[in-house]
Amino acid sequence: MDLHFILGGALVGFIVGATGVGGGSLMTPLLTLVFNVPAQVAVGTDLLFASLTKASGAVAHARRGSVQWRITGLLVAGSVPAALITLGAVHVLKPDSVLFAEIVKRTLGVALFLTAGALVLKTQIQALGQRLLAGTTSFAGLATAGGGAGYLAVSDTRLTRPAPTIAIGAVIGTLVTLTSVGAGVIGVVALFFLYPFLPTRQIVGSDIAHAVPLTLVAGLGHVSLGNVNWSMLGMLLIGSVPAIHLGAAVAHRLPERALRLALSTMLVGIGVRLVLG
Repeated sequence: MDLHFILGGALVGFIVGATGVGGGSLMTPLLTLVFNVPAQVAVGTDLLFASLTKASGAVAHARRGSVQWRITGLLVAGSVPAALITLGAVHVLKPDSVLFAEIVKRTLGVALFLTAGALVLKTQIQALGQRLLAGTTSFAGLATAGGGAGYLAVSDTRLTRPAPTIAIGAVIGTLVTLTSVGAGVIGVVALFFLYPFLPTRQIVGSDIAHAVPLTLVAGLGHVSLGNVNWSMLGMLLIGSVPAIHLGAAVAHRLPERALRLALSTMLVGIGVRLVLG
């Protein structure tokens, strides 16, 4: 039994449970840099890991009514085709395994920079989205008619933004397929910008629900490429599943702002190492 994979899964699971930071931004660098797993195998294995762990979270959010299914559907409409196109390109091009690993590592580094920036600037990005949306004529008219911007942003489908939501989904789909990073923090912050008046629980719930089909499709695509280590996946799940619940149980006792700043700093450092190699 590979105890180090169980311990690694437990560490990442605890941090995810305590902070909500997406597992891909932590798990894939851990596997690549610490456990010396080839980058493409780390990505493929982590994608299936994410699909399994996020499924229970999506069910929990759906039961609480915290998923805006129209938004989730628009994200999926962009992300799943983008994932399939990316996987198809890899199948057709058949890049050398060493070259592909380097491409994945560099892209992963960039994804970690974006994640760190999203963590630090989430509040400012949401505020910018509020100012831009509140200034539009259509939003102002609907808010006047409905008696409240927050209420309308949740309930009125006329305020759904199909084109940018699908576009964001496509970007996330490509990024997740190549790096396993993007469906967590980056997706949530993008939704905060597009739907800044939605309650946080609905932003998070919708993003988690979107991540399940995306990571499953991308993960199965990596299975076809031979990029999944099944025994390692089992060990990671053994460690992470109980640790996620433990992290969630103690989350309210931890200094969230300090933790997010520390995580952002760590992600930047890891990103620099991956990009500069």
